[in-house]
Amino acid sequence: MTKYLLVSFETCPWVQRAAIVLREKNIPFEFRHIAPDNRPDWFLAISPHKKVPVLRIDDSVSLFESNAIAEYLDETIAPRLHPEDPVVRAVNRAWTDYLPTFASAVTGTAYAETEADYVKAAANIPVAFDRLEKALEKQGAGPFFNGAKYSLVDAAYAPFLQRYFFLDRIKHLGEIEKFPRLNAWAETLLARPSTHSFPPAEFEAKYRENLRRRNNYAAQFVAPAEQAAE
Repeated sequence: MTKYLLVSFETCPWVQRAAIVLREKNIPFEFRHIAPDNRPDWFLAISPHKKVPVLRIDDSVSLFESNAIAEYLDETIAPRLHPEDPVVRAVNRAWTDYLPTFASAVTGTAYAETEADYVKAAANIPVAFDRLEKALEKQGAGPFFNGAKYSLVDAAYAPFLQRYFFLDRIKHLGEIEKFPRLNAWAETLLARPSTHSFPPAEFEAKYRENLRRRNNYAAQFVAPAEQAAE
């Protein structure tokens, strides 16, 4: 049996994307979490960008970049998550290529250094949300991006939609409610067990603590753990 090792930072959404695909395909794998500020030499030797995720296969091959990992897993292990129709598949790939833009819009508020930066970043969220809302309208009735069948697009966006809700609970943004298809899609993805590498409350606590350590503008709104749990 092929051995898979997924190298991760605990709260990295790009790693979460790879883990979701592994779980959707029922592939046994080992998680190995490393600290962002203490990246071991063995990891630096297998990650050209010095970033996660890295998927180590049989202790001999190292794949990096979450999109490359997802595509490899989909090409080699059933069930296929990409659509069979080549046009629909191309549309799906185009929307996974849009993911970094979407991710930047959603998480830019978390990385903003000042209130002005935060306001500017938050203004990008409805633009990205509107584009996804229109895409979902074209794709069908849901509950997933392509309709009834789960896909790599769903796996790609789930971590960032989850983080939107984390950020919204830290300091209210109030945007996703304006986009009913996107909101319904997000709720469907967050209810799916494969989305979660940790119990949701535990993972949100980890996210909050990581945001607090960054000490950017949004960190001041992170409630103490005992208040967040109430």
